[in-house]
Amino acid sequence: MARTDDGPRPAPRMEHAAVRLVIVAAEFHRELADRLLEGAKARLFEAGMDESRIDVHRVPGAFELPLAAQLLAARGRYAGVVALGAVIRGETAHFDLVSEAAVMGLSRVSLDTRVPCTLGLLTCDTYEQALARSGGAVGNAGADAADAAVVLANLRADVS
Repeated sequence: MARTDDGPRPAPRMEHAAVRLVIVAAEFHRELADRLLEGAKARLFEAGMDESRIDVHRVPGAFELPLAAQLLAARGRYAGVVALGAVIRGETAHFDLVSEAAVMGLSRVSLDTRVPCTLGLLTCDTYEQALARSGGAVGNAGADAADAAVVLANLRADVS
């Protein structure tokens, strides 16, 4: 279950049965990405989505998430893109560059394509922090990104 400051919250319901979503998961830090993917899919199932309406694509790392999201959003097949991955701080500026490029790129995909692209990208100082945020004590950012995709896909269908 996704969490708020007050504890677990129920999944939002997908109100439109024909909606398709796509999940794009980065391969780098595969264990973390798999945990985020598991959380996202579980929440989409809780929201009432059938597995046949959820596609999954893998990319090498977080830096590649925006392009994959843009290519998939441009197809016109999906009502939302859930982007998942992890960037762990190291000893160089690489963390800052990759994190900013990924987050800004994903935001741009949403605005340019009008297809919601939700952020399930962990940007943590340590691997332990990332574990806590990928199904551990702090929750699952993949589940949170799935919740956002459902809410925005519903909104998009309602206003289109």
